[in-house]
Amino acid sequence: MTVRLRRGVAVTLGFSLAFLAACGDNAPDRDLEGYPAEEIYKRAEYEITQRDFDDAAHYFGEVERLYPYSDWARRALIMQAFSYHRDKDYENARVSAQRFLDFYPADEDAAYAQYLLALSYYDQIDDVGRDQGLTFQALQALRAVIERYPDSEYARSAALKFDLAFDHLAGKEMEIGRYYLKRKHYAAAANRFRVVVEDFQTTRHTAEALHRLVESYLALGLLEEAQTAGAILGHNYRSTEWYEASYRLLAGQGLEPKAFENNWLGAVYRQMIRGEWL
Repeated sequence: MTVRLRRGVAVTLGFSLAFLAACGDNAPDRDLEGYPAEEIYKRAEYEITQRDFDDAAHYFGEVERLYPYSDWARRALIMQAFSYHRDKDYENARVSAQRFLDFYPADEDAAYAQYLLALSYYDQIDDVGRDQGLTFQALQALRAVIERYPDSEYARSAALKFDLAFDHLAGKEMEIGRYYLKRKHYAAAANRFRVVVEDFQTTRHTAEALHRLVESYLALGLLEEAQTAGAILGHNYRSTEWYEASYRLLAGQGLEPKAFENNWLGAVYRQMIRGEWL
């Protein structure tokens, strides 16, 4: 019987019934010395089919402990990382994946180990209101998959997740900016929205960030900055609700979207007109 877990990794059941009976329900507490590496490995695979990923990780660890430097140990280490990840034990998943990369950097499963390492950060990304440290770590690990293993089957998935994580960071900046804007801390709000426009311009938050800059700069009396933000909106996001809202705000003060070059947004506008983006 074979159970496929992912492309290139399959579980093949066929360990001895004697081994299964000897282990019993409390198998992780049993002394496994004397059992062949293959039998312990297959028992770990069996635990995966039972969705008992914690026990599976234990058995894979025993293979490596009892038969270090063997091919079974190499295979067990990457599967231990997989099992920990499926058990949502992300810290141990990272440890196992990193150990695999340290011991077997040229192995065909190195790309998958790096991908598991990245997922162990990515899958912990919480709502935008939480600390973003894990998001930064996820971005670094995902970038490693893309750059080190561009031809692997994991590169495309890593690239998609990278974009989502990047968007997540922009969402954090927007949330903080809106918080300041609501409380009329306009300078602090503008600084957050500027970060989005300068550093996260490929995300879905850019149009709103430009509109919020129009709001913030009008409140601060920085009319040229407000008009320039409106001009960028008109150049790139004319069909959006954010441009319409900004246009109404500007028109309400007798202004119109217009690019002025003597501010930071003027540089952004010139680059965009030339078909370039920061």
